[in-house]
Amino acid sequence: MKQSKRLYSPAVIKEIIERHGFKFSKSLGQNFLIDGNIIHKIIEESSIKKSDGIIEIGPGIGTLTQSLCEAAGKVIAIELDNKLLPILEETLQEYHNLEIIHKDILKVDINRLIEEKLRDMEVKVVANLPYYITTPIIMKLLEEKLCIEKIVVMVQKEVALRMKASPGNKDYGALSVAVQYYSKPEIVVDVPKNVFMPRPNVDSAVIMLDVYKEPVVKVKDEKIFFGVIKAAFGQRRKTLLNALNSGIDLNKEDIEKLLEKTGIEPKRRGETLDINEFARISDEIYEMINNY
Repeated sequence: MKQSKRLYSPAVIKEIIERHGFKFSKSLGQNFLIDGNIIHKIIEESSIKKSDGIIEIGPGIGTLTQSLCEAAGKVIAIELDNKLLPILEETLQEYHNLEIIHKDILKVDINRLIEEKLRDMEVKVVANLPYYITTPIIMKLLEEKLCIEKIVVMVQKEVALRMKASPGNKDYGALSVAVQYYSKPEIVVDVPKNVFMPRPNVDSAVIMLDVYKEPVVKVKDEKIFFGVIKAAFGQRRKTLLNALNSGIDLNKEDIEKLLEKTGIEPKRRGETLDINEFARISDEIYEMINNY
């Protein structure tokens, strides 16, 4: 061990935040992990090697960062809260393979960051994400088609269930299809409320997304594909025919024709369709639009 104090110890956290006069920010979703077993499990499931470059989002005071630095070749920790910067400089000063960046992750050019700081490394994102912006962060990481092998993140449990859900499941929705288009999700550990300081109101889960080199289905136009998904789940009680009629720029007769061509029953609801069926519908819409 490079450092005798383990930063996930509640006594250590209390001492550090009291000495720095740090106050937890609800608006920034700050909840620090205080369970070493969960941290070890995250490291283990991430399969981190010394040849890996890690991007961590929201390091807090460094409870997870410490173990990431000990396992990986290089760690880039992106922290929005400037009040945490002097704490991180102190708690992680012994780790020379760490770089802390003070920025909003949603405004970071991650492709450029990887090119400049993690070139020739296998890149993974490992983090305890701030829950208030979990979905925008996940979709940024996936939609930008980064050179990332794996994403292992702590999220609100209900969000993890939605990412992993299959057709017909009550949790299945637009997020499920979008995440599964880019990656294979797997919940690797359930996390109770009592392993955080302060304790959140919800249970959590660590989800691992194995990122595909190419999306799991080929579509002719991604914008149309995601437009179909948004329309299908926009009003869950509507039949597919009525949902698409409300959500995409085609008349009802044309939608009936294209559904007939795909062999998909118009009276089905969006939540029963799998990703391949969404792809078939979007490709038919593409053909219809381009043949007008």
